[in-house]
Amino acid sequence: MNLRQFLNEEQDPKAVEKLLVRINSLLTSQESVEYIAVQKKPALNISPDCIALTNRRIIFCRPRNFGLSMDFQDYGWQDVLDCHIKEGIIGSTFTMRTVRNFSNMMDYLPKAQARKLYQFAQEIEEQMRGVRREKDLETRRASAGGVTVNNATPIIAQPQAFPQQQTKLIESEDPFAVLQKLKSLSEHGVISPEEFENKKNEILSRV
Repeated sequence: MNLRQFLNEEQDPKAVEKLLVRINSLLTSQESVEYIAVQKKPALNISPDCIALTNRRIIFCRPRNFGLSMDFQDYGWQDVLDCHIKEGIIGSTFTMRTVRNFSNMMDYLPKAQARKLYQFAQEIEEQMRGVRREKDLETRRASAGGVTVNNATPIIAQPQAFPQQQTKLIESEDPFAVLQKLKSLSEHGVISPEEFENKKNEILSRV
């Protein structure tokens, strides 16, 4: 892995090198580190905290025992609801909140690095919102099945929980644009390769 690609915003080279050595052993198949932000406190900090973004998760990395050990807290992108940054005079604070309303944060991040974290997180969040919308629609469609009252003829519930306009938009969307979105979701580990292939074949059969 090229160390220089993670030093574009003046990250501490020693901190990044130490983190990469440790974090590489945590990466899953087809997972890669996309960005690393390194905390920079006003006082001397031999082992600064870091945030690593991969194509599959956010990892908060906090050295312990004077850098001899490392505490990792990671969150899959599918569980991340939103991320925010707050810029101060001597640095920025990056805050992440999950869909279960759990939050984590890191302060004293250089502003340029915090902005990069935010930019990357926003791109992934947008994709995740689309995934969650699709899952919500599928759940609602599944719940809009037949309902039997006193052994009478089943009453078919109408899917009125979501607007007709939204349904038409999904049906009329460019199939090649949908394929691009599915490919991106597969690359980020949101859907499995098998799910991608099934969806792709389903879309191509309608073209």
